[in-house]
Amino acid sequence: MQSSVLAFATDLIDEGADGFFGNLRDRAGVDGVTLASVYHEARDIFPHNPARVVRYLEPGAAYFRPDPARWQGLRLQPVPSTAIDGRDPFAEAAAETTRRGMKLHAWTVFLHNDRLGFQHPDCAPANAFGDRSLTDLCPANPDVRAYVLALVAEHGRYGVDAIRAESLHFHGLRHGYHHERYFEQLGPLTEALLGLCFCDHCRAHADRLGVPADEVRDVVRAEIRRRLADEDAAADDTALDSLAGGALAAYIDAAAATVTGLAAEAAAVAAEHGIRLSFMDADGPGAGWLSGVDLPALAKAVPQIETLGYARTAAEVREKVAAFALHGVAPEALAVILRPMSKDCEGPENLAEKIRVLAGLGVPEVEFYNYGLMRLSSMDRIGAALSSR
Repeated sequence: MQSSVLAFATDLIDEGADGFFGNLRDRAGVDGVTLASVYHEARDIFPHNPARVVRYLEPGAAYFRPDPARWQGLRLQPVPSTAIDGRDPFAEAAAETTRRGMKLHAWTVFLHNDRLGFQHPDCAPANAFGDRSLTDLCPANPDVRAYVLALVAEHGRYGVDAIRAESLHFHGLRHGYHHERYFEQLGPLTEALLGLCFCDHCRAHADRLGVPADEVRDVVRAEIRRRLADEDAAADDTALDSLAGGALAAYIDAAAATVTGLAAEAAAVAAEHGIRLSFMDADGPGAGWLSGVDLPALAKAVPQIETLGYARTAAEVREKVAAFALHGVAPEALAVILRPMSKDCEGPENLAEKIRVLAGLGVPEVEFYNYGLMRLSSMDRIGAALSSR
């Protein structure tokens, strides 16, 4: 079983290569590092960072130096983080991992990108009223798809072993934005309907598949208005697929086909550069339908699915992996992320038991979240767990 720790490029910059890779090798004892190449906005606490304790991560920033030739003529382009200050942390990490006999993976957030969404509102998803979700990019938009494929190809020059593709799908309404406010109870179905994209590209794709997209949009718009106007209506748990005579379910399936198609194209570009693409499914089996995540289809389209094994016990981790098998994803096609911190983990033996369960099921890769956000004692916990397998 291969092992890696997810990390930010700012960890490498702040700690220096010897400190950063020394902790990964000597304390955690992992085979590789999964370094964020593009990441979303955040404010985090860094327990062992020598430069700062609280850091703001820039919205939609890239932590490598883009090749201008790769992006010539494309509307959407990665914007390097000001934190890298002219450096190329990915090139530095590539050189260090090669020297130390470790693997380098790219942790890439594709479509949850505030910076690009605000710069190019027409590339963001649009709800049934035409309101844009500017924190995200729509996977049906041709400019967005070109951006995704160019971003995948960029990683080829760094000798990346795998791309951990986070956010390569739609997002719901309540995905997370600072000062996001909901004072009235909307109800889960209202939120679900507000999270669907009805931009021109999504509607045109659905129409090509025989789904009456404009009719579905009009029904969804009227249903949202009904629920926003009446508290009792908002609490109505009428199933989504009963709306628009079943056409809404077909529209959502069309959105899933959009995601699967883009993931397949991205995986093909990655393969051309000798890179495996892992599709991150953070929600788990059956929970991502409204985000366009069709696990059985994706399992055929990409080499690997990555998921979160966040749980207190090894039995719960086993259940999470077993649920994927019921949706067409064998354990051998999974990578699982564990948290060694106290929120999930009682100690080295607890973590070791989870790793043994994954290995016994045939899961080939385990990753640990997150280098900069954990105490050094949690890295020691990883090392102890891996050595006791």
